[in-house]
Amino acid sequence: MADTQDPIFQIQRVYLKEASLEQPNSPAILLEQEQPTVDIQLGVNASPVGDGIFEVTVTATVQTKIKDKTVFLVEATQAGIFEVRNLPQDQMGPIMGIACPQIVYPYLRGNVADLIQRGGFPPVHLSEINFQAMYEQQQEAQASQPEAAMAQ
Repeated sequence: MADTQDPIFQIQRVYLKEASLEQPNSPAILLEQEQPTVDIQLGVNASPVGDGIFEVTVTATVQTKIKDKTVFLVEATQAGIFEVRNLPQDQMGPIMGIACPQIVYPYLRGNVADLIQRGGFPPVHLSEINFQAMYEQQQEAQASQPEAAMAQ
């Protein structure tokens, strides 16, 4: 019989929570010959949804422009529901900020590329992300905020 205090980490579900594609300047912008610039923003969020159950989302915003006109804008949020129990509190941050996003992100990458391609464009493939480095940068930024506030 399993000890009730054994750590539990299970994926309950991975799903596309939200997706949108906008082409505000079509069809005229599609006739442009210039190469567009591409801007990609990523975000990670984790929130409890029940006892030991958490939703972790990874959001991507992909915007391409020619000069100051948007060619297309894609916003997509991929989510996962995870059961996480009996872990020390100091391990919860890395689980929510590194392990869970690493599981959800490949689904987001595929959905973003598919959405862009269905919009009539060559797919934009989001690069691999080092969620550990991203998490550590966020922790450092949060740690330095109180120091800046005290210096004022």
